[in-house]
Amino acid sequence: MSLSVEHVAPDVAAAVAQVAERTDAVIAALRGQGLDESDIGTTTVNVYQEYREPGTAAAFRGSHQLTVTTRDLTGFGTLLNAAVEAAGNSLGLQSLQFDVQDKSALLTRARELAFRQAQEKGTELAHLAGYSLGSVTAISETYSHAPIREVAMAAGAAKAFDAASINITPGDHSVEVSLEVHFSWA
Repeated sequence: MSLSVEHVAPDVAAAVAQVAERTDAVIAALRGQGLDESDIGTTTVNVYQEYREPGTAAAFRGSHQLTVTTRDLTGFGTLLNAAVEAAGNSLGLQSLQFDVQDKSALLTRARELAFRQAQEKGTELAHLAGYSLGSVTAISETYSHAPIREVAMAAGAAKAFDAASINITPGDHSVEVSLEVHFSWA
């Protein structure tokens, strides 16, 4: 999941200090829930002046974005509760993504299917051109894994979430392999 921590202050130093303090509190709270240091990473740090109506005091917004990885879908509500308790209204849930942890068997199967499909299409095209399909002269591969859902929502007020009321459903995933196969004519 991607969490943001933000703070608005009248000067840059205060915005940076406060957002750092709240981010540290969120990280400590998540670590307190059993997440390893490697499961939490800072992806973005920003500080900028907010533009307001003329005549109003200047304000600066500091923000950090964290990527948090968990393998326990049933514990999502508990993690979110801990983060909300640590940062209050400064916390935002930017997105939630699902992934397949070990894709190696899926990629192997996808490669087999892609190669078979390339061979069948190559045979068909060679036949249409009046040739037979020869040997493979080159192969290149690309693959992508696209999560089926990305959910965006703001964490809102600093009230605790009932862990049981947050229904996390990862849905189906697909692993795609694209092969470019070059054959000679036979």
